[in-house]
Amino acid sequence: MDDQTRIELEAAAFRRLRKHLMDDRADVQNIDLMNLAGFCRNCLSRWYMEAAQERGLEMGKDEAREIFYGMPYDAWKAQSQTEAAPEKQAAFEKAFKENVTDKS
Repeated sequence: MDDQTRIELEAAAFRRLRKHLMDDRADVQNIDLMNLAGFCRNCLSRWYMEAAQERGLEMGKDEAREIFYGMPYDAWKAQSQTEAAPEKQAAFEKAFKENVTDKS
């Protein structure tokens, strides 16, 4: 497989993952994703931002989130996010430290 085809397939898989998380399974909360998989929609938007920055494109967290969520993050949060139980919040703190916090 040539590099261009690989890139196109990877991009298509990313778009399908985004659609799955945003449309097909919007009921799945970010905290549940983080607790079970070690990443969430915010991680995907951050990785998008980091990829842009690696290529010399200026992009901040809010812009990347709006691109990923298709709306300002606060609007998505108000529309889709529910309050998490204390045990989920405690599990999130652990998962966040293990998967997101800079370990250096």
